[in-house]
Amino acid sequence: MSLTRRQVTSAALAAVPLAVAATAPATAAPKGARRVRTLYIAGDSTAAQKYADAAPETGWGMAFPFFLREGLEVANHAVNGRSSKSFVDEGRLDVILEAIRPGDFLLIQFGHNDEKSADPTRYTEPWTTYQDYLRQYVDGARARGARPVLATSVERRKFDADGNALPTHGDYPASMRALAEDEHVALLDIQALSLALWQKLGVEETKKYFNWTETEQDNTHFNPPGAIAVARLVAAELLHRRVLTPRDVRRLDEVIPESWITWPTA
Repeated sequence: MSLTRRQVTSAALAAVPLAVAATAPATAAPKGARRVRTLYIAGDSTAAQKYADAAPETGWGMAFPFFLREGLEVANHAVNGRSSKSFVDEGRLDVILEAIRPGDFLLIQFGHNDEKSADPTRYTEPWTTYQDYLRQYVDGARARGARPVLATSVERRKFDADGNALPTHGDYPASMRALAEDEHVALLDIQALSLALWQKLGVEETKKYFNWTETEQDNTHFNPPGAIAVARLVAAELLHRRVLTPRDVRRLDEVIPESWITWPTA
């Protein structure tokens, strides 16, 4: 059964209080208290919440809150299989823009599924429609007093015969970098940072960061160590780019136990 955009939007809006209940207090803050700010994530499966039937697959958005201090919450709206286009077309950006408030942040990471040229529901061309869709996120956040942040797609695990980590995202990272410069938007270059990390770790060690199991050899999605490592990159770059301040982050140099990752029942 196919759903209309209006049906998807209505269903998603109905689910928002459950999805972000921990990040949105039901009662007003005491007079003089500082409002809790929320960092919204719009993205794909590499960032998304995973559930018990998918364990040990882990989106980096699941580990991200471990690096943020109290007063800055995460609303992870990333969904498996979405591109910058399909996320908008399904009404998922509308859901975020209904909830986002002045002082909040919208972190935008798409590219993996924009590359799927055989699927017209997801494909975008890097230098035209990809940038057009990303502008909708940027403009929507700004119109509501929130700050947009662009993040290039985290790299897949791919090496050549000589053990060199290879880029896999074509022109999409360069296109996002150019858009960030043109629109004066903070850019987290997670593609470059993750590629450097995979190179440092090497062919065999990186298997411990991706969803490699006895039954699956997945070079795109993460297990808990990989999700924690990428979330650490994101948090550190938010600090480096002065999107967040030192008081907003924590544990950047600490070991995060894998046991902190949990997979709820869907």
